[in-house]
Amino acid sequence: MSKSVSHSSSKSLSRPFQYPSAAAPLSCGPHSLADLAVQYGTPLYVYSADQILERLALFQQSLAARPHLVCYAVKANSSLAILKLLAAHGAGFDIVSGGELQRVLTVAPEAAARVVFSGVGKTASEIDLALEANILAFNVESESELALLASRAAKRKRKARFALRVNPDVFAETHPYISTGLREHKFGIDIRQARSIYNEAAANRWLSAHGVSVHIGSQIRSADPFGAAMQRVARLVQQLAGDGIRIKSVDAGGGLGIDYHAASNFDPQAKVLEYTSALEAALTGLDVQLLLEPGRFLVAQAGALLARVLYVKRNGKKTFVVTDAATNDLIRPALYQAFHEIVPVSPRPGRASAVDVVGPVCETGDFFARDRKLKPLEPGDLVAILDAGAYGMVQSSNYNTRPRPAEVLLHGDKATLIRRRETIADLLAPELHDVTNRY
Repeated sequence: MSKSVSHSSSKSLSRPFQYPSAAAPLSCGPHSLADLAVQYGTPLYVYSADQILERLALFQQSLAARPHLVCYAVKANSSLAILKLLAAHGAGFDIVSGGELQRVLTVAPEAAARVVFSGVGKTASEIDLALEANILAFNVESESELALLASRAAKRKRKARFALRVNPDVFAETHPYISTGLREHKFGIDIRQARSIYNEAAANRWLSAHGVSVHIGSQIRSADPFGAAMQRVARLVQQLAGDGIRIKSVDAGGGLGIDYHAASNFDPQAKVLEYTSALEAALTGLDVQLLLEPGRFLVAQAGALLARVLYVKRNGKKTFVVTDAATNDLIRPALYQAFHEIVPVSPRPGRASAVDVVGPVCETGDFFARDRKLKPLEPGDLVAILDAGAYGMVQSSNYNTRPRPAEVLLHGDKATLIRRRETIADLLAPELHDVTNRY
């Protein structure tokens, strides 16, 4: 029987990285992570396409009785190959920049009709790009943005479908950097003002009130805040109907959290059902399409960052495991104090002891774990930093002039390189240095 790194009531929906036997290295299906490290080098991002599709299917199946669209949050992981995979299985996309829209159009131009454009700072050129692509809707976050959208739509003589992103003032217990549902946050429009804005917009021939949107934050583990927010949205939809404004869709946003700790009883299937049931209960009696914007929930646990141990360094009572991956490759532990389980690819015998797992970047904040109990590690060993499929590669940088990792997508028995490792030549190419005669 396989020894799983994680625990779930449904084996196929648990984290895909497992030890097939006591003597075998950590694997993802038929793929040995040790073999992948040899073939592609380290640091290396590895993703399971099978799990991504399983997670997408959870949402699609749980909402089968209602018109719906799962709009994957591109910001979580914008790999072209992953976007193409999701588009091929019916997903839409939630974007927050013109660049993300261009990524979607590059791999699936037909998916433009399944795109919603969120974000507080859309530029005129980004709006023009989205109008030209004929996206599904703009999630508008301010009255000034709505005015700009109207003027750009009029100039191009294209009617713009929009949804106001309302701020329901619902508290969600999560990290303050990723909480977005309170009045003091920069996101959205006060829900108490939304009705008058919709009525004013109804007089503009270039604007079409398509929906109402809400997003209260990320990494939220309870369904209750989602249900509370959706109840307030439902009341607004009913009020607008009384004003003669027919809302066609309600966008519940994203934010459904995962558990980054392996010892938990996290059941993805039960969590999705609890979440969608809370939304459905709030929307009872409303004839609207439900849009969802999951990101982390689809891709986080499908990914791992492979790193090789360079040194094991002891300073007094402290032991440091120095790897070839660094905070420029995965910033979440340094930025959010986020927990990621770290496991040896080929465990050595011996007692676990407390170590700091760090990288070679010249910053004290360059760490993946502090005082983490791990089995013995030696230089040359491989470790896997789990649940790294979301907000990993997309937040990476070239700090210390470090090339970013390669990425590999595993689908069944096939392993595909979906992004080659950067080279120093890639990093230097945009720079202009022959300027001595300009001074």
